[in-house]
Formats: sequence, structure tokens, C-alpha cells
Amino acid sequence: MARRPTIQDLADAAGVSTATVDRVLNRRSKVRESTSQRVLIAAEDIGYHASGLLKKRVRESKPCKRLSILLQRSNDEFYTTMGKAIRNACAQETQFQFETNIVFMDEVTAEYITNIITEESKHADGIALVALDDHILNRQIETLVEQGIPVFTILSPLSTTTTGHIGVDNRKAGRTAAWAISRLTTTPGEIGILLGSHRYLNQDIAEISFISYFREIQHSFQLLPPLTNLDDETLAYQATKALLDNHQNLTAIYSAGGGVSGIIHALKEVQKNQKITLICNELTCDTRLALCDGTIDMILATPVQKLAHKLSDLFAEFFSHKSPKILAPVQLSVELHIAENI
Repeated sequence: MARRPTIQDLADAAGVSTATVDRVLNRRSKVRESTSQRVLIAAEDIGYHASGLLKKRVRESKPCKRLSILLQRSNDEFYTTMGKAIRNACAQETQFQFETNIVFMDEVTAEYITNIITEESKHADGIALVALDDHILNRQIETLVEQGIPVFTILSPLSTTTTGHIGVDNRKAGRTAAWAISRLTTTPGEIGILLGSHRYLNQDIAEISFISYFREIQHSFQLLPPLTNLDDETLAYQATKALLDNHQNLTAIYSAGGGVSGIIHALKEVQKNQKITLICNELTCDTRLALCDGTIDMILATPVQKLAHKLSDLFAEFFSHKSPKILAPVQLSVELHIAENI
């Protein structure tokens, strides 16, 4: 019968004294975070019987910070997936114990979001949010930052300079979409552009970059004025139907925002003889199926797991500084998906 590992075995495996192990187990005095982690890893490696207690003690020894993560549309698969990813990433943070509250905002008006962020700031040590650009919301965020509460924007930046930001490089995303359409669309014609709102600065930048690419190359396409749909499936469906009904030479669509299920629905209803190239955002169940059946040609997806872990790191970096500072924006590269690589 195998001998059960002793506290001396654990100390030897971790390269520390038995007294240090005792301090970690019984919280007799403070132990460095790196040392506590080393003891915990060694306990799990050798099968030490109190590894569960050690894990609890290590977690309890970390400073606790409450985070409020404000995302949009609770019925949107992309945002629910992101919420789970952020919660899991924050739970793995080693320097702090993060209590993460995911709040879905089913109304996207600036007034509503401002009220939500004001309420959350009453009990949150840090806030991250997805929001459209608005001067009243920006001012409220600036007030919170002045009070020492860090605010990070996710996906779409704001015009205020007081927030940190994490998202994809939207300039590259827009130009990538334009490059793909110029290569995949063989028939000259009109190109429709759909986005949620120009007040989502990530979408605004992507649209501008999409247009600028075509300005720089020789082509036979006509770019139509952009249509907004508030990232709503019904409005996106209606906008796509209007494009199909009013532009017989429509040959491609670039969706820089959400509501993609509505676009897919409209394209499948019409079933035109001429193939319409569709480039859109985010890999979901609907977009994956549409990619497989040829309705979508390419998806530009946010690397959700990378974003979630980087957001957790940004909060930890902020809280670790004795004199908190605004951190530089983080821009991630989009993930490219076509039917052959999913």
C-alpha cells in the first residue's frame, strides 16, 4: 500500500520549509503569492491529502476585487459566450480573487447604459463594458475613473481618453473584408455595407477602412451608402431585403456589425441566380452553418478566449500598481474562418 505523502514530502517537493507549508495551510502569517502557488502545485503533483484546503487557503489569501462586466443582448450567442469566457478567465487569475458579475444590457441606448454603469459603480472595484460612443456616458466614465475605478471598453472604444480598451484591430478587419470581396467576387456590381451604428467606433473604423481599401485599388465595383441596423436581426433582415429589392446588380455585402442571422435569412429567402459574396463578423451556430452551406464566404471573428484572458490581465495589472494609470489599448488580430477551416 502506497505511503500517504507527509508535510515533509510536500515541503521537499515545493523546495520550502515545513514551517512555510504550515503558514500556507493555517494562515499563521503572510506568504508570498509565488511561494503559495508553488506549494499548491507541489501538493497536487504528489497527491497531498490537504491539497483542497491548500487551494482554498491560497484563494482566500489573494486580495478580493469585484468586477462588473456589462455586455449586450442576453439572447445573443456571441455575448453569452463572451460572458462565460470572461468569467472563467477571471476565475483563473493568480494575483487577485475576482468576483465577476456579468450584466447583459438588452437596451443599448446611452441613457440606459449610463444608468447601469452608475448603479454598478456603487459596489464594483472595476468595470468593463461594450457601449456606443456618447458624451454623457463618456463623462460618467471619466467621473468613475477620477474616483479610482478602472473602466475598460470591450470591442468598441470610446472617444474619452480615460478608459483602457481591448478589442480587435478594426482597421485591419475592414481592409481584410474589402480584400476578400475584391478577390472572391468575380462579377462587377454593387457592394452593400451594413453596420449597427456609426456610434460604435469599432464598426465606424471598420467601415471607413473597408471603403479606403477600394479607393486605393482599381476595381469595377460600386460601393453603396452604408445602412444601419442597430445590430438587430429584424432590422438587419429588412435592410438586406431592401438591398436585394432595390439593387439588381448587388454582388456582395459586408456586415461590419451584428444582426447577421437576419442577413442570412434574407439571402436564403431570395435565392438569386447570382451568388452574393457575404463577409461578416463572429463565429456562432448560425454563421457556422451559413459558412458551411455557402451563404457566408468568410467570417472575421473576435478571438474571444484571448480577449477574456487579456481583460483579466489588464484588471490585475491596474490593481497591482500603487499609483493606478491608464493602460495602453490592446488590439488583437481577428480570426479568419472559411468553410474549409472550421
